[in-house]
Amino acid sequence: MLSSDYDPASLPDLLPLYYRRLFPFSQYYRWLNYGGVQKNYFQNREFSFTLKDDIYVRYQSFNTQNELEKEMQKMNPYKIDIGAVYSHRPNQHNTVKSGTFQALEKELVFDIDMTDYDDVRSCCSAANICSKCWTLMTVAILILDRALREDFGFQHLLWVYSGRRGVHCWVCDDAARKLSAAARSAVAEYLSLVKGGEETVRKVVLTDPIHPFIQESLAVVERYFPQYAVQEQDILGNKESIDKVLALVPEDVRRDLLQDFQIEKNPEKRWKRLRVLAENKRTTAKKGHYFEQEIMLQYCYPRLDINVSKGVNHLLKSPFSVHPKTGRISVPINLMELDKFDPFDVPTISQICAELDRPRQGEEEEENEDTKENENEKDVAERRKIRDYKRTSMAKYVKYFDQFLEGMAQSRKGELLRKSDLQKDF
Repeated sequence: MLSSDYDPASLPDLLPLYYRRLFPFSQYYRWLNYGGVQKNYFQNREFSFTLKDDIYVRYQSFNTQNELEKEMQKMNPYKIDIGAVYSHRPNQHNTVKSGTFQALEKELVFDIDMTDYDDVRSCCSAANICSKCWTLMTVAILILDRALREDFGFQHLLWVYSGRRGVHCWVCDDAARKLSAAARSAVAEYLSLVKGGEETVRKVVLTDPIHPFIQESLAVVERYFPQYAVQEQDILGNKESIDKVLALVPEDVRRDLLQDFQIEKNPEKRWKRLRVLAENKRTTAKKGHYFEQEIMLQYCYPRLDINVSKGVNHLLKSPFSVHPKTGRISVPINLMELDKFDPFDVPTISQICAELDRPRQGEEEEENEDTKENENEKDVAERRKIRDYKRTSMAKYVKYFDQFLEGMAQSRKGELLRKSDLQKDF
């Protein structure tokens, strides 16, 4: 998936330019400060930087946006990870009495990585992805986003492309950030259906009656399964893939299907036949048989790295970090255009740095505006930075991030008004 315009050897030259002129520091600070929700919320947040040659620097923390900017521009991290909000400043954790340095809060996070689907995708493996298997990420986002909003009542979900082969979700609601490790585990377990390692053949087991959450998830999977699994992954097209599917059905049904498949060679018709036999089995057997649904879920249901979600102190790659291997920026995903999202269209650092050199119409007038006497140097620098990313392919992703932040700000404002109205009633 290495982009043709990106050479990993160029990263040390490109990162200083990226952090100086393109990284959206003001939005980034606005996000992690949460409207100054409580004293020291931003200051007690852990940042971790991975530098050149895999030098790993944990427990970084900053007092202000300006301090964060200066340090990132000095260190030019290859990767940025975000950790928890701690009881004390992370950069002073060695000076704190043993046992008192505690992770208090963090967004509820989810990490979905394409490598976890290697047993059910035939087009790619390991770190490679293509437009065919990217459908799995689309399905994962649709299922998890609906469940987190409707089943748990969360509103502020930031979905981010990892820059290579997966997606991350940051649930930013106040209630989500305050969840205990036990509560995070409960949410993650509720959302996990595909269970068992390589030696487990049947990784999804459904019981009667099917839970409403699973029914909702199946509705999403069924929309994508015929094209994704039956056509593009060709799961009923050759002996090896057929054997994997038939290992998930009862023995009597397997025998019937093996006979039927001798005659019927069309994969779509083979799948229809399997569904007919499943329906027949349900009407004649005493207990529910949902093996066709189990197959669909095993092949398409989101596979979570559950440990990332469980721990309050777990680090996760930051939005707008650069992926050192692909050069792609880790950008927010607009769910209104989810089906159009193409990871190969996401800009690389070399692309956006090159776009900075292209002058655009009307910039001369803006330069003159910058020299207004009543503006100080810092204001001018800030405005130039804003204009810089707007000149690149990153503009639409920052705009979406802005919209997300605005939604959170409006929600906070509404909550404050509600509280003040309640106080008036007393």
